Amino acid sequence: MKTSRLLQAVFAATVALSISIVHAAIYPIDHAAILAGSVFDIKVEFNSVVRPEELQIELNGSNIAKVFGRNFEFIPNENGKGSSILFRDVQLSKPGLYNLVAKSPDETLKVSWDIYASGPRKLKNIILFIGDGMTVANRTAARVLSKGIVEGKYQGKLAFDDMPSTAMIGTSGSDSLITDSANSMSAYTTGHKTAVNAMGVYVSRSADNLSHPRVETIAELIKRKTNMAVGIVSDAELEDATPGAMVSHTRRRADKQYIADQLFASKADVILGGGSAYFYPATTPGSKRKDNKNLVDDFKSAGYQLAFTKQELLSEAQNKNTKKLFGVFHPDNMDGSLDRLYLKKNTVELYPNQPDLTEMTQSAIEVLSRNPNGFFLMVEAALIDKFNHPLDWERAAFDTIMLSNAVQIAKDFAKTHPDTLIIVTPDHTHSGSISGVVHDDRPGPLREKVGIYAEAGYPNYPKADMRGYPNKVDVSKRLAFFYGNYPDHYETLHPKLDGTFVPAIKDASSSYIANPKYHQIQEDAIHVGGNLPVHQDSGVHTADDAVLNAQGPGSEKFKGFMDNTEVFKIMVESLGLGSK
Repeated sequence: MKTSRLLQAVFAATVALSISIVHAAIYPIDHAAILAGSVFDIKVEFNSVVRPEELQIELNGSNIAKVFGRNFEFIPNENGKGSSILFRDVQLSKPGLYNLVAKSPDETLKVSWDIYASGPRKLKNIILFIGDGMTVANRTAARVLSKGIVEGKYQGKLAFDDMPSTAMIGTSGSDSLITDSANSMSAYTTGHKTAVNAMGVYVSRSADNLSHPRVETIAELIKRKTNMAVGIVSDAELEDATPGAMVSHTRRRADKQYIADQLFASKADVILGGGSAYFYPATTPGSKRKDNKNLVDDFKSAGYQLAFTKQELLSEAQNKNTKKLFGVFHPDNMDGSLDRLYLKKNTVELYPNQPDLTEMTQSAIEVLSRNPNGFFLMVEAALIDKFNHPLDWERAAFDTIMLSNAVQIAKDFAKTHPDTLIIVTPDHTHSGSISGVVHDDRPGPLREKVGIYAEAGYPNYPKADMRGYPNKVDVSKRLAFFYGNYPDHYETLHPKLDGTFVPAIKDASSSYIANPKYHQIQEDAIHVGGNLPVHQDSGVHTADDAVLNAQGPGSEKFKGFMDNTEVFKIMVESLGLGSK
């Protein structure tokens, strides 16, 4: 009996301890690497409700209030989960190991941080390309379509294939093995891990999306500490996760009106992309704002040249007096290259004057390079991800080719500006893989038309044009490209010529089922039972390593396997942003 009671007591104590470990927290998290002199918030969350005078919080053995010269903000009982303290906008300028210990009558919390310096600036410009969701198979498919392959040898390379430095990047977040674009891009822009859907913050127990402990982004660092120019380019909504992570601090990437406001507040010199619906007041037809703020007018008043079509973009960029440029070319995500250049589907007829990612990249470089102090430019090929999700590999391949073309523009610039570091990387990956070649002339049911091993042979896409695109994708011998995760859908083994693939639709019970449209179009389409939860309508991200390529000063530091936060560290060290 005594033994049983003892075991019960031990079990209860263990459960209590495990609850304590789950809920109590310090931010930044344990083992965070923090750039010396960068601005960040410190938050301590206790499990119990305490009084301020009961707390003892020390940084390297010194009272934390004395270290920073001010008292913390005290939250007596945050959301009914216990007391919290918060220091906003602190800096630690001296490199070294820092230990923070927080004690209450019932708890002791500890973390260690590595504060690192950068040394002097080593280069003038950085161009960071994000192939959103780009996996290895996207690159392979793009190379097949763009360069061709004869007797096992590719007839050319993508622009990032021959960069001298390569690394494998781990993309997992602080809360999950599988990341999204918000927290994976945030790792690149802040050097800190965070949770799915968050950017520029550590996810605490705050109920307010904008009140979580913040960390400074590279765009903010550059604008605060240098006279460099900053550019943000994306063919998604500019309020989407990747461009948003350049400037924003929110728990929810869906705070798009806030992100639009932050893009203006960032004072970035060049901002180009989609998402115009969040820049116009609510009274404007098609606006998605909930107030009457007119950010387009604000940009104009702040001295930006404005562009709303491809022609206006090119004209304003070529004007040598243009030093700041704001361009929005679509109310939502822009259209991909396969549709814009060849199929004319999706929303191309409504918005026929959208620029290409190459034209936005060229324009951004032209404007930013007028700053004698150098620039940092982020370019996102967002639609690779937007097409991988609905299992539309042809559209993803065409936009991977478009990314390669944009990277070539940067490489051409670097030939005359060798003090430029170019980085090309996904923020995360998808599950695509090439398994063979589909032969329309093979007999039997649809699945028997997939040639594997020696029966695969080669596809017969026409030779690519000067831009690197074949003018036809619905050929008789096509890549057999399959995704590893998917909802219920019908596999047609044909490109979707009438618009982006919609693999699944909701049924009466709100579960996603295979979209019958594709069975109606093609009677022999194969019904594929999904391997994802029934509430998921498309493919999802994977934890597979991302392949990074780089060239230029400092690129030799990219090698082997690296965490995504290390990309930030190399960039800020190269720019000397942690030096006094």
